[in-house]
Amino acid sequence: MKNNFAGLPVMKEEVKAAIKKMKHGKATGPDNISVELIEVLEDFGIGRVTHLLNEINDTGQIPTDLSKSIFIALPKKPGATECELHRTISLMSHITKILLKIIMLRVRNKIKPEIAEEQRGFVEDKGASNAIYILRTLIERALEIQKDVYLCFIDYTKAFDRVCHDEIITQLKQLNIDGKDLTL
Repeated sequence: MKNNFAGLPVMKEEVKAAIKKMKHGKATGPDNISVELIEVLEDFGIGRVTHLLNEINDTGQIPTDLSKSIFIALPKKPGATECELHRTISLMSHITKILLKIIMLRVRNKIKPEIAEEQRGFVEDKGASNAIYILRTLIERALEIQKDVYLCFIDYTKAFDRVCHDEIITQLKQLNIDGKDLTL
């Protein structure tokens, strides 16, 4: 299946919605542009970001300055010396984050019908805390009626390192995700 590089332009409303969903007070990436700065510039800032994102969308090329990230390893405990005892954060451009939020929202809207009702992770209002609540309620009810409950926990450590990205792209193409969004 060939990528057709067709797709919709980035709309100001999408940029505004993405900015609204972003967390404030976060460290900036190498470009030193914060989401708060874009918000303060109001329509001018939204217009400039929209124009830039449409250039990226049309060419399929993310400028080098926007594709750079700063990786910082933070120790989970003081004095940690082993890699497993650190968590890594990435400081990236807030403009890049806005672009990624827009693409993610577009993709989510198209794949929503494909997600099973039982799916918990990465689904809005169906996160880990909801699953824990459901599990806890189920166990409490089982105890009330004196029934056994059997649980199976699977450790998915480093699962995302083993994901076949080519297969994901193939599946997204089959769901008619726009070529421009796939390219980015």
